[in-house]
Amino acid sequence: MSLHPGAWWLWALCLAAVAARTTNPLLLALVIAVAGYVAVSCREDTPWASAYGVFLKFALVVLAVRVVLHVLLGGVGGPTVLVTLPEIPLPDWAKGIRLGGPVSAEGLAFALYQGLQLATLLCCVGAANALANAKRLLRSLPAALYEVSVAVVVALTVAPQLVASARSVRRARALRGDAVRGVKAMRVLMVPVLEDAFERSLVLAAAMDSRGYGRAAGLPRRTRVLTGVLVLGGLVGLCVGAYGLLGGGTPNTVGTPMLAAGAALAVAGLWTGSRRVRRSRYRPDRWGPRELLIAASGLLAALATYLAPDGLGRAALTPDTVPLVPPELPLLPAVGLLCALAPVVVARNRMGQ
Repeated sequence: MSLHPGAWWLWALCLAAVAARTTNPLLLALVIAVAGYVAVSCREDTPWASAYGVFLKFALVVLAVRVVLHVLLGGVGGPTVLVTLPEIPLPDWAKGIRLGGPVSAEGLAFALYQGLQLATLLCCVGAANALANAKRLLRSLPAALYEVSVAVVVALTVAPQLVASARSVRRARALRGDAVRGVKAMRVLMVPVLEDAFERSLVLAAAMDSRGYGRAAGLPRRTRVLTGVLVLGGLVGLCVGAYGLLGGGTPNTVGTPMLAAGAALAVAGLWTGSRRVRRSRYRPDRWGPRELLIAASGLLAALATYLAPDGLGRAALTPDTVPLVPPELPLLPAVGLLCALAPVVVARNRMGQ
């Protein structure tokens, strides 16, 4: 029996929380390495197992676009000018925006750090898509979310289905003797790959709808409104609390209290909507010690980053770019990320059994 997909998503979200907390390129590179190694070592023989490679390529494109936009449009400046591009004058209403002009090493480093942070978040999502079965994850949704599960299944399965569709279309064209590669191959493959991926996702959504997903289940209007208000309020509280924890300049009353209040409202909404919905599950996915170890390893990495004291790397989480100084690897967050490699040991023990 494969591991619970919720454990993989929790592990990947904890790594994403680490990436959202820092702009240190050394720590971000370590997050990418950990996510990639676990995704390659623990993935199963499934159509979406190669999703991490696709997300990694997309992350490199995002990084390149961020750097190019900084070179063309400007941003953070600095005294170390590397090159001066021809500048196009803009009207007064476009103050703060420039086209061309001087490109400094400090601004280029700042753009590289930000682009690498976004690329790392994409790699974490790619690792979760490569490791977790989206169909099994949806079966574990609380009953209060059954009404939106048809939309969720389309959203969560598009990326894995794109990978599977691209592989099948390329194999079919190779059997016909078509050896087109590069940009031309992308233009040829884009339409059939997108069409096949969306068709598979919609077929899966239709199958879930025929099994009762997406139905109101006869709940009274008052219960549905109360559930919606509680869940929506909980999500807003979780978003505000996460922003308060991730943002360095927000007051302490915004972070943890709002996160706790949002979690309480979300749990209350899920419980209210679930108590009158009764559906049986065939072979329900259960959490065991291995799933708990995977989730705990990711949580340990996140806690090591958020709770790191000044002497163990807290100051190195956001390296200065003006003046430009070489980044240092924060000790405690790096050790926490190494603990996030525990799923490799769990997966090997599972295969050895």
